[in-house]
Amino acid sequence: MQLLIEKELNCEDKILKPDFNQKTGRELLAFYLQAKFKQILAYDKRCETPIFKVVNPNFISRFTKRLINNPSRRLLIGITGESASGKSTICREIKNIIEQLSMPVSVLSTDNYFNDISELIKKYGSFDNLTDNGYDVDAPSSFQLDLLKKDLETLANGNCIMAPKYIPNGTGVSVPRAQMVCSDKIVVVEGIATMYEEVKDMFDVKIYIETENDIRRERFIKRAMTERNQDEANTLKHWNYLISAGEKYVIPCREHADFVLDGNSDLKYFDQILEYIHTITNNFQ
Repeated sequence: MQLLIEKELNCEDKILKPDFNQKTGRELLAFYLQAKFKQILAYDKRCETPIFKVVNPNFISRFTKRLINNPSRRLLIGITGESASGKSTICREIKNIIEQLSMPVSVLSTDNYFNDISELIKKYGSFDNLTDNGYDVDAPSSFQLDLLKKDLETLANGNCIMAPKYIPNGTGVSVPRAQMVCSDKIVVVEGIATMYEEVKDMFDVKIYIETENDIRRERFIKRAMTERNQDEANTLKHWNYLISAGEKYVIPCREHADFVLDGNSDLKYFDQILEYIHTITNNFQ
């Protein structure tokens, strides 16, 4: 991929920069991006460990049509996948590389849209007691999806929001309007709720991260026991729940994704893809 970047930068036969304020200019850019994106996919297929596992064949035409017809709308990228699949890591990588390239980007986690269940936890005595009595924490009904959809529309239209903040300390407290999220040119949204039915159509790019269960299990157990100080028995109990919830709620979202990415892929290679996309969209005469 680095060779493609260098070839693009050193190419002397560059197109004139289109006038993106004109529809014809945006149409030219769309045609150009289609050709370049197909080049990325062809390169990835030849790699020993490709990052693209599945690509929606309708994505390129749909995405470029959106750029042509509604250029002022913010670009919303949704990233989902089962727990410990690597979605947060890839989300951070997208943010980091985009910031390095001086492109404005905001990040929003749907985990902050969990319902406030503090009163239920008080009633049952603990979070574990609540879930033991049937509370399904990863179900769509456990999220403030109406608020999430409203906030995504606000961000897409160029306005900042005051998002809630869920406190992950076992109390189940959700603080309303607790954190400002700016409406930058690119808004990256990650979490299991990203592609739930109520909000999935808000995104211009839908990414599903997929990783083998044994890798996810190792990541999850390490994170739970070292970062969250959970004992082994409780960690394994939570893992078993996540397997069941993932099959019920998250895996079905895979069919709506524009891209299914390998969550165990080389992040340096992923960075190079993002850098190449930036290069081809900014390397005009």
